[in-house]
Amino acid sequence: MHTKLTQALGIDFPMIMAPMFLVSNEAMLKAGMHAGIAATFPSLNYRNEGELESLLDRMNEEKEKLRGKGTYGINLIVQKTNPLYEKHLKICVEKKVPFYITSLGNPKQVIDLAHSYGAKVFCDVTNIEHAKKCHEHGCDGFIAVGQGAGGHAGPNTLQVLVPSLHHHFPDKIVIAAGGIAGGEGILSMLALGAAGVSVGTRFIASLEAGVSNDYKNAIVNSKMHDIVLTEKISGTPCTIINTPFAKKIGYTQNWFEKMLSNNSTTKKYFKMWVQLSGMKKLEKSIHPGNYQTLWCAGQSVELIDDILPCAEIIRRMKEQTFHAFEKLSKVI
Repeated sequence: MHTKLTQALGIDFPMIMAPMFLVSNEAMLKAGMHAGIAATFPSLNYRNEGELESLLDRMNEEKEKLRGKGTYGINLIVQKTNPLYEKHLKICVEKKVPFYITSLGNPKQVIDLAHSYGAKVFCDVTNIEHAKKCHEHGCDGFIAVGQGAGGHAGPNTLQVLVPSLHHHFPDKIVIAAGGIAGGEGILSMLALGAAGVSVGTRFIASLEAGVSNDYKNAIVNSKMHDIVLTEKISGTPCTIINTPFAKKIGYTQNWFEKMLSNNSTTKKYFKMWVQLSGMKKLEKSIHPGNYQTLWCAGQSVELIDDILPCAEIIRRMKEQTFHAFEKLSKVI
């Protein structure tokens, strides 16, 4: 397939394996690259000294071996509340990461430094207003995060967000994210004007994902009505599976927490504390036998029935996309 995304990143198929906190790992990245897609991970998955540098060295070696078949990228949380942002960005620029996905903040610094050596930058956006700001800073495209996405989902349906972005910014690459777990979803997003898709939740239920079998089985057994929004992890609404523990701690901040979040003096430090606390809770949740289960997932759990190797997941999604096109061509 040939789209603006495949051309920009030098990949065979217009799919990004989405960056997932505590889930994305080296085995998943390599499997995605070998399957001809773009595999990504959050820099915050590698927080110990020297970890990120070593991984990027190995990823660059792997990319060189593949000679343009697949690639990798990194997700940076560019909010001021991310204490490792500046350090991680410097490392990524030194290692010449091929492309970036920015989330939750101003991407200008990332865009300027990435473009200095020819790397691409795609910005997570949930609305046209945020997209305009990213466009002004010179981003290469947008990750259109819509309803049903895992993690920090957007409020708008992709059926409106994708064509709207395509209409307002025809020169930019639009990548659809949210609720996609099969080839039919991929084809529908391409028809709307997207140059590719970003898929996350489907890959949690993979053999390579380094999370507990309980988490993986929850992905398989949950339905779309089991996905709820919570402010308890980062302060920003985040989609999770509605486990007993999630119900117990509630989904919204209390009045005191909201006051601290909105106060000009305390909001930066309080948000940092909320995010750090949320990260620790998520980290506990991915290990087996932990009852404090906060499992991020999107509404595409409805479409996931099995746990498979990443390569097989991608093969099936490619096959389904072409099959869906054949079916559609018979009725048009």
